Amino acid sequence: MSDEQDVNNNDDALASSKRIVATVYLCQALTFMFAGLPLIIGVVLNFIGRKHAQGSWLESHFDWQVKTAWITIAGFALSGATFYLGAGIFVLMITVLWLVYRITLGWFALNDNKAVDSKKYR
Repeated sequence: MSDEQDVNNNDDALASSKRIVATVYLCQALTFMFAGLPLIIGVVLNFIGRKHAQGSWLESHFDWQVKTAWITIAGFALSGATFYLGAGIFVLMITVLWLVYRITLGWFALNDNKAVDSKKYR
């Protein structure tokens, strides 16, 4: 009976972690409509929920999302800092395309119940 409960608890934790990962991908996508605030909310959710995914295939998604968020924030800051030089718009476009790329790859991997291979998709 105890083994069955452990399996059920593990399945529940995995399902909960998968919902958190999906929510963070949604927050990252909503960044375009709400000026970056959902990106920060996604990072907070990520740090709260990542302990339950340790050792599972979902751990790679949590790492992927954190890296995506921090590099996106840095890209937005660099864009703002160089906007008056005329380079900011190009930095912003590259950052947005990179964010869309990362969200798309992560979302498809999540829907296929696969880990994100960060070495393959840098």
